[in-house]
Amino acid sequence: MTIGRREFLVSMGAVAGASLVSASPAIAASEPQETGSISPAQDRFKRVDEIVGAEFAKEPLASITVGIVEGPDLVWTKSHGLADIEEKRPANADNIYRIGSITKQFTAIALLQLVAKGVVHLTDPVEKYVPEIASVAGRSTWSAPITLLQLGTHTSGLDREPGNVEVYTTGAVKDWEKTTIAALVHTKYLYEPGTRQSYSNIGYAVLGLALGRAAGQSYLQYTTEKIIRPLGLKDTEFQLDSSLLPRLALGYETKDGKADRSVPDRELVTGRGYKVPNGALFTTIGELGKFVSFELGHGPMDLVDATLYEENQKRIYASDDGLHGGYGLGFGTNRRRNVVLLGHGGSVAGYTAGAYFHKRSSLGIVFLRNSGRGLSNGALFDIAEAIIPAGLVDDQLRRS
Repeated sequence: MTIGRREFLVSMGAVAGASLVSASPAIAASEPQETGSISPAQDRFKRVDEIVGAEFAKEPLASITVGIVEGPDLVWTKSHGLADIEEKRPANADNIYRIGSITKQFTAIALLQLVAKGVVHLTDPVEKYVPEIASVAGRSTWSAPITLLQLGTHTSGLDREPGNVEVYTTGAVKDWEKTTIAALVHTKYLYEPGTRQSYSNIGYAVLGLALGRAAGQSYLQYTTEKIIRPLGLKDTEFQLDSSLLPRLALGYETKDGKADRSVPDRELVTGRGYKVPNGALFTTIGELGKFVSFELGHGPMDLVDATLYEENQKRIYASDDGLHGGYGLGFGTNRRRNVVLLGHGGSVAGYTAGAYFHKRSSLGIVFLRNSGRGLSNGALFDIAEAIIPAGLVDDQLRRS
């Protein structure tokens, strides 16, 4: 049985009571919030809201918060629905959500930083830092060792998850390294390393483990000190303390036709096991927008070597023979007609998220949802086509 919100907050170490609910200023769910000096035409915002509203109406469970990034600013955001169904608390731009696999983008930045410093090389064998990789089953005797780049681009050949995945997706964040190592014995190769793109969550956990060891400090400490805080992200965390927990949009799944919080609540208490470098971060719509602004090239300029980062966005491995999608180092590509979006999605129990951008127009789309249904691919591209000026679509595709 799902516990009430107050009891849940107490169990997480927060102070119960009305002061928690009002710990941060509420933003009305029905009012769009505009910031920054550059603003797209209001009719584009209206169209975006129509698309989001129609998508939310297909399954109006919990909430969705959407934002539009233009250059350095989050210029528009709006929420639909409830951050807390039981308390009927409207969602707003101040709410914190899980972002799942968008965490992989931060792990990839850590790799690029360490490459720029000469601490590691993209082609370093993983076994140099994680000799425990030898316990993975099914490696061909003729195969070369997995490299850091292959882990980061999902071309390592590793299975998506270890066997007995339920066992290894439980455990405190502080213990994630031990959980990952234990999971490797139950992991296998699906393909020969370097021969094809195949998404691997356990692969990104190994990458995070390797980078922490190479850097000489824990992955959690490194990522927080060298990436999250320099980006100016104050509410982006791997774990929520009592000051941030009241702003959490509670996660919901659908069970027997009803909203159910049991699994999302449990993961907040018991942890996500090895899924830390690949899916443990929480953030807000504003801070996710700030991250997309960084990806668009609007600083901080010293976070990653600019040339290295620019080249990284050109390193893409196709994931289907129609060339509709692919994966680079820490980002995916999505194509519909003449529009190509770069970015990443995320999905964990009770939450979905997305952070995508169109480089040529310097526009981005971010969304956070506290239920299992995010924005469909069709809705995402409908939004992109509504906000990207006609003259800034990808002309090279138009000519092809």
